[in-house]
Amino acid sequence: MPKRTDIKKILIIGSGPIIIGQAAEFDYSGTQGTKALVEEGYKVVLVNSNPATIMTDPDYAYKTYIEPLTMDFIVRIIEKERPDSILPVLGGQTALNLVLELHEAGVLQKYGINILGANIDAIKKAEDREYFKRSMEKIGIPVLQGGFATNMEEAYRVQKEIGFPVIIRPSFTLGGTGGGIAYNTYEFAEFAQNGINASPINEILIEKSVIGFKEVELEVMTDKNKNTIIVCSIENIDPMGIHTGDSITVAPVQTLNDKDLQKLRDYSIKIMKEIGVETGGSNIQFALDPDSDDAYVIEMNPRVSRSSSLASKATGFAIAKIATKLAVGYTLDEITNDITKKTLACFEPSIDYVVTKMPRFTFEKFPQTDSTLTVHMKSVGEVMAIGRTLCESIQKAARSLENGYYGIESLYGLDLTYDEVEIRRDIPAIKEEIKSFIENNDYRRLFLIADALRVGFTVNEIYEFSKIDRLFINQIGLIVEQEKKLFFSINPEKDIELLRESKELGFSNRIIAKMITRKSDGRHIPPEEYLRKDKDVLSLIKNKEKIIYEMCDKNNIVRVYKKVDTCAGEFDAATPYMYSSYDKFNEIKPLEDKKVIILGSGPNRIGQGIEFDYCCVHCSFALRDGNYSSIMLNCNPETVSTDYDTSSRLYFEPLTFEDTIAVCNAEGNPPVILQFGGQTPLKLAEALDADGIKILGTPFKYMDIAENREKFNNV
Repeated sequence: MPKRTDIKKILIIGSGPIIIGQAAEFDYSGTQGTKALVEEGYKVVLVNSNPATIMTDPDYAYKTYIEPLTMDFIVRIIEKERPDSILPVLGGQTALNLVLELHEAGVLQKYGINILGANIDAIKKAEDREYFKRSMEKIGIPVLQGGFATNMEEAYRVQKEIGFPVIIRPSFTLGGTGGGIAYNTYEFAEFAQNGINASPINEILIEKSVIGFKEVELEVMTDKNKNTIIVCSIENIDPMGIHTGDSITVAPVQTLNDKDLQKLRDYSIKIMKEIGVETGGSNIQFALDPDSDDAYVIEMNPRVSRSSSLASKATGFAIAKIATKLAVGYTLDEITNDITKKTLACFEPSIDYVVTKMPRFTFEKFPQTDSTLTVHMKSVGEVMAIGRTLCESIQKAARSLENGYYGIESLYGLDLTYDEVEIRRDIPAIKEEIKSFIENNDYRRLFLIADALRVGFTVNEIYEFSKIDRLFINQIGLIVEQEKKLFFSINPEKDIELLRESKELGFSNRIIAKMITRKSDGRHIPPEEYLRKDKDVLSLIKNKEKIIYEMCDKNNIVRVYKKVDTCAGEFDAATPYMYSSYDKFNEIKPLEDKKVIILGSGPNRIGQGIEFDYCCVHCSFALRDGNYSSIMLNCNPETVSTDYDTSSRLYFEPLTFEDTIAVCNAEGNPPVILQFGGQTPLKLAEALDADGIKILGTPFKYMDIAENREKFNNV
C-alpha cells in the first residue's frame, strides 16, 4: 500500500542531552528517521536540546528548534507549527514520556495530532510495568513472580510475599534509573524508595530475583498488516543482574538451541500483537533459566532503543529508517533493502559472522565511584567488533576499547609468567581476589575470567561463581591456551602455523610480540615492567612487532575484508560496509576514484563524545561534495558516522595502528584526515606519518608541538 497522504507535517522529538542510558544512538535514529521522512516528501519539524547532534543540523528538517524538552516548550512549538502528526519512537524514553504528558494534558487531542508508530495504549502497556505484566499473563507468556507498589507500605507487603533477593524496577525510567537488587530489608528500603521517587508515576515492580539466568534480547519489527520479522537476536555474555547496557553482548545468540530460540520468536510475535505496537521496531528482553527450559519475559521497549542501534549496525538492516517508513503507511514488503538494492525489508537479516559489543567505562575519572555492575547502568559508551569467530570478535572488541589493552590481556601480568605459576607465592592471594571480583560483578569481568583460567580455575568452577555460560568461558580458554603456545614456543619466529593460528583467533601483533619477546638474558619480559610500560620493554616489543608484520607478509598471512550485506552473501551488496578477518577470500577491491580515509573517534567517554562524530560526519559530507570518495573507519555502533550511507565506504574496525594501517593498505594508502576524531586518531599520527601515510591538514610535526606540553611551552 502507498504511504499516507493525509499527513503533511510531522514533529520529531529528540532525546536531549547525552546521559548514561541515552546517548548517541538516538542521534543516529533521529537522523535516519528525519532523512526518511524528507525523502518521502513530508515536512519535518524537529525539536532537540543537544547542539552536538547531527539531527539538529538545519539542513535536515524543514524547521529545527533547539529548545528544552519540556511540555511547555513543545506546546509552544505545536501552537506555532501546527504539525498534524508526531513521531515519538526515535527519541528514546524522553520522547515517549513527553508524548504521554501531551496526551494526558489534552494537547494532542486539542490540535488533532496523530501519533505515528505507536499509540497511547501500546506505550502504556509496554512502559507501565503493571499493565505490561497483566498483558503477558493474559496471553500466557511467563513472567516472574512479583507485584507492584506506589508507596513503601505496599512495597513491604509485596516483598514479604516473595522473600529475598528481589529486584526493583521503576516504571517509565531509563538505564535502570532507580532500580536495584535487594538482599535484605535495609537495601530494600533504600532501593524501593529511590525507585518510587524515580518513576514519573511513582510505581515500582518488585520481582523475584533471577540473578544468574541467561539474558537474551530480540529486536522485532512489524508493519500495519502485522507482518512481523526478527531483525536480530542478541545474547548477553553476562547473566541477569547486570544492566544490558553494561553487559558484553554477542549476536547472533550462541548458546540456545533451535527449539529455545523459536520459542522466544513465538513469544515476541505474540507480545507485539498483544501490546498493540502499530508499526516499527521494539526490543524485547527475556530471562532464561540455565537449568531448565523456562523462559520469562522481562520487559520491552516499544521504540528504537540502544539495542536497536547495535542490531542495526550488526546486521546492516536500517531499523530506524524502515521503522519510520512503516509509520507513514508502508509495509515491510514494499520497502527495498538499501544494502542489497534487491531484497525487501520483509526478508529477515542473516549473518555469517559474530558481533561483539563491549561497554566503555570511565571509572578512572572518578576513583571513588563504585565499579561494581548492577541493574543500574554505568557505562558511558560502547564498541562493536565483527569477526568470523567469537574469539576473533572478542579480541577485536577488547582492543577497540582504548583502555590500554590490545586484546584479552592479563590484569596481573599472568600471561608473562606461565612458567612460574606453580611456584609464585602470591598466586593464592591473586586467585582469591580474582574470584571475589568476578562474584561481585567487577566491570573487568571478561579480563578477570581469562586471569581465572591462567591461575588454574576450571571452567566449571568459574561458571559456578560467575554464572557466565560455559561456552563463553571455553572460548576465552582458547585464547589463553594460544597464549601459552606463544609463550612456550622455542622458535616462534619460524613457527608459521602458530602465527597463523594466533591471527585467526584475533591476536594483535602487539600481543604476539609481547608473548614471544625475550630480553638479552633469554628470559621473558618481567610482568611488572610491562604493566608499568617500561620504555625499554616497549621498544623491544615494537621491534618484534615489525618482525611479525614481515613474517605475515612473507608467508601470506594477510587479513581480508568481508561485507556486511544483511543476507550472508546470498545477494551482492550495493552499499556494503566492511570488517576484517584472517580468512581465505577477500570480498572487496580498493575504490578507484579520488579518496580520503577519515579516522573516527571510537567509543564515547567522558571528554570525547558525539561532538567528534559530528565533525567526522561533516568531513565525510564535504569530501563527497568535492567529488572525493570518503572512507570512514570507526568502531562505535551508536553513531551517525557508522551508518551505512554516511560515507562512500565504511570499515568497522578498531582504531589501533595495526588495524588502521591495514585499511590504508587495502585502499592503496590514500591520504587520511584525523583531526576531527579527537585524541583517538591524533595518537596514531606519529606512526602513520612514519609509515609514509599522508596526513591532510596539519602536518604531524606541528601536531606534535601542539600536543606535547614541553614543546608547546618552548614555543
